[in-house]
Amino acid sequence: MRARETVLVTAGGTVVAQGIIKSLRLASSSSPLSPRYRVVVSDMSPQAAGLYRGDLGVVVPPASSANYIDAILDVSRRENVSAVFCGSDEELSVLAEAADRIRRKVGSTVISNSREAITLGQDKWRTYGFLSKKGIPCADSSLPRGWETFTETHSFPVVVKPRRGHGSLGFQLVSSRSEVGPAIERLERAGYAPMLQEYLPDGESEFTTGVSSDPRGRVIASISMRRKLKAGQTAKAFVEDFPTVRKAAERVARAMRSKGPLNVQARVERGVPKVFEVNPRFSASTPIRAVAGVNEPDLLFRSWVLGETLTRPNTKEIVALRYLNEVYVRREDYEETSRTGRSKGVRSFIPDYF
Repeated sequence: MRARETVLVTAGGTVVAQGIIKSLRLASSSSPLSPRYRVVVSDMSPQAAGLYRGDLGVVVPPASSANYIDAILDVSRRENVSAVFCGSDEELSVLAEAADRIRRKVGSTVISNSREAITLGQDKWRTYGFLSKKGIPCADSSLPRGWETFTETHSFPVVVKPRRGHGSLGFQLVSSRSEVGPAIERLERAGYAPMLQEYLPDGESEFTTGVSSDPRGRVIASISMRRKLKAGQTAKAFVEDFPTVRKAAERVARAMRSKGPLNVQARVERGVPKVFEVNPRFSASTPIRAVAGVNEPDLLFRSWVLGETLTRPNTKEIVALRYLNEVYVRREDYEETSRTGRSKGVRSFIPDYF
C-alpha cells in the first residue's frame, strides 16, 4: 500500500493553488506509484474555496505579515507536513527565503525555485535582458524612456504592461503613438513600473509550457499546450507533443538554473518560439497538464521529498475546455471556520450537474 504523505498548499483561494490540489487528488486516486496525499490548505481568508476542499483548512496571516512564516511553521509542525506548495505570487519570495528555516525547524520541504530565479522571473524587464544575453529568442522590450525609438522599430500595436504582475493585470494593447504616453501614465498612477513589449500576433500560436526540475536543476518533465485565453487565463488548451516549443522552454529553465516548477509563455513566429513571459511557479494550467499525463506537483514531490529518480512521462493528446464551477459550504461551517480559523471535517460539496 502506498504511504500517506501530508502536504500543505498555500493560498487556497487562487486558481493556482486549486489546480495543485486537484493534481494531488488525481495522483492519489489514479497512480499506483504516487503517495496517498493528505492535503492541508492555508489561506488568509475563510472565504477561500480551497480551504473547504482539502483534508484540513487553516486561516493564516497574509504573506506580508511578520507572523506569516511562524504560522506556516506552526501548521507544518502540528500536521507533520512533508512538503509545502506555494499557490500565489505574493508568497513565492517569502517562502523561498524561509525554505532553509522551515526545513531546519520542522523538516518540511518547500518545493520552490530559488530566490534568484524568482526575483528574475517576477521582473519581466530583467527576464527580457537575461534571455537576450543568453541568445534565447524572446519578445523585444523597452523601458518607458525608450518608447519613441522602440515604436519606430516596431509597428503598432505594441504592448504596455507592468514589469511585475500576473495574468492580464494591467495589460494594454496600444494602436498609435498618441496612446503610448497615456497607457504608461495609467500604470504609473496605479503604482506599477511599466514596460513596452512587441506584440506577437496570431493567437493560434500561443503556448504555455511547464518545466519541472529536480533540486539539482535537472529537467524531469516538460509539457506544452497551445492555448486560447479569456481574462488572462487559459480557457481552451490543446495538448500535443510540440517538441520545438518544449525544448525552447527547457532551454530557458536551464539558463535560469530553475529548480522546481517553471512556466514559460511563448508565441511561435516563423517557426521559432519567442518567449514573452516566464513565471517561476506552478501554473493555473497545472491540473490540465496532470490529466494529460504530466502531474507536476506529484512528480516534484516524489523527486524532492522521496528522492525518486523519475523517467519522463508520456503526454496524452487531449483538448481541455474550461468552465465555471462552484464549491458549496453550509453557513454554520463557514461561520465556524471564520471563528476558529480551521475547516477540519467541513462537508463542502460540488454538485455533479454538468
